[in-house]
Amino acid sequence: MSNMTDAFTERLRALGAEGEVVEFDTGVPTAAAAAEQLGCEVGAIANSLVFTADGDPLLVIASGAHRVDTRGLERSLGVRKIRRASPEFVAEATGQPVGGVGPVGHPQAIRTVVDRALAAHPTVWAGAGSKHAMFPTNFAELLRITGGSAADVAQS
Repeated sequence: MSNMTDAFTERLRALGAEGEVVEFDTGVPTAAAAAEQLGCEVGAIANSLVFTADGDPLLVIASGAHRVDTRGLERSLGVRKIRRASPEFVAEATGQPVGGVGPVGHPQAIRTVVDRALAAHPTVWAGAGSKHAMFPTNFAELLRITGGSAADVAQS
């Protein structure tokens, strides 16, 4: 395992998460690529997407089968404007690269929303802080380890 993966695994253990980090020979930059590597449904991929919500970081952990409805989230979260964050903003807020952001392990706590659709899958796969690693978890554990709130995030 790489040093980055080892550090991420330590963070998971400190949070009481049980999944083992899996490293891939190639990057898995999309939910479809990750699902293919893992042999699971695209909907079971937990994409960690970083947005700005009125200028502050917002982490949306969305099912790989969904596009995020930012207008709906603005209404449900009571914020004026949600925008996709730049790669530089993502790196600064999370300490992780775009395409490999995990739900945890950030320099500071980030407001987090977890897609309710992930509850339909007994196992979901989330990023482990690099483009080459993921870990298995579940909806309840994601809520617990992120301190996030459940929401419907999909565009209709």
